[in-house]
Amino acid sequence: MKEIRIGMIGYSFMGKAHSFGYKNVGMFYDLKVKPVMKVICGRKLEGVKAAAERYGWEEYETDWRKVIERDDIDLIDICTPGHLHAEMAIAAAEAGKHVFCEKPLANSLEDAKRMLEAVQKAGVKHMVGFNYRTVPAIALAKRLIEEGRLGEIYHFRGVYLQDWIVDPDFPLVWRLDAKIAGTGPLGDLAAHTIDIAHYLIGEIEEVVAQEKTFIKERPALVEKVKGTGLVEVEADKSRKVPVTVEDATMFLARFKNGALGVFEASRMCPGRKNFNGFEINGSKGSIAFNFEDMNILWFFSRDDEGHIQGFRRILVTEPEHKYFNVWWPAGHIIGYGETFVNEIYNLLDAIAEDRMPEPSFEDGVKCQKVLEAVVKSVKERRWVRLDEL
Repeated sequence: MKEIRIGMIGYSFMGKAHSFGYKNVGMFYDLKVKPVMKVICGRKLEGVKAAAERYGWEEYETDWRKVIERDDIDLIDICTPGHLHAEMAIAAAEAGKHVFCEKPLANSLEDAKRMLEAVQKAGVKHMVGFNYRTVPAIALAKRLIEEGRLGEIYHFRGVYLQDWIVDPDFPLVWRLDAKIAGTGPLGDLAAHTIDIAHYLIGEIEEVVAQEKTFIKERPALVEKVKGTGLVEVEADKSRKVPVTVEDATMFLARFKNGALGVFEASRMCPGRKNFNGFEINGSKGSIAFNFEDMNILWFFSRDDEGHIQGFRRILVTEPEHKYFNVWWPAGHIIGYGETFVNEIYNLLDAIAEDRMPEPSFEDGVKCQKVLEAVVKSVKERRWVRLDEL
């Protein structure tokens, strides 16, 4: 079997998630190519060495350029903060490597377009990490829409809510620094919601937005290496630094097909841990989903007789449900990690069949265009059409 030798840059949250995918994909899927976890890269020697041992990588490295330059690497997987995506992805493409990059594709539309141009010029395969597309319940939502069970789509209502920075003493980690993250929950959370809307409904035409930073200063960050070699963070309460991203973003959208959209992303919602949800309403019915109950899709059909109409709870674990046929018997639910196994399978299968994976960098650019329009709308306090950008 042909091998796909992987060099992964970044070893923290997404590095662990992608490693989980590579390590387990062959257990569940019949693969046409074999993933080889060749080398993992990170800036801290002790941390990346520990990650390599724990996650199952053959080697470790601290210089990402050396990983890209290696002749024994076929695919570069980028799991770093957003400000590094463009430089790494473009270098990888120019070196003839396939590129898998976490979302959002970049911190600006200009960089995202440069990345797309680079992979297209090089003729390599490219994919962006919108893993929620591989949730079986979301795949079922797409099937119901495509089958016409919702009729004409009127509304998309999407929220992505978390609470991990509600405490004002939580330190200023990189996700709260605009130079590194670009934006706050807009790029971190709403990017997923935007991609799901594109996947299920279609492209967005224009937006109008607002945002707010509730806690404007936070304790400085102190990084410490744990006994495992991985890094943990602590707050230096004696020193405060400014927060340079928003804590919450909301925007209205009009879709090209005439549907209306409402989007909200916030990290300031006590009790909401990973509340990634949406509701879609059409002329014939509705669907609703929340990732905190990820194996369930709610479906309402106006075609049902009146005396039995109501939202039905569908447990999406049957073999005929997309993605689930390789997992467990019906009723045996899956979790967050399995979305990365599904995602990695899609990537490897596309490479094996010499076709473009989905979602590609083109989808990443489409999402980035919405993010940029939202930022522009907040700044200029007006509706912004995407064709302006």
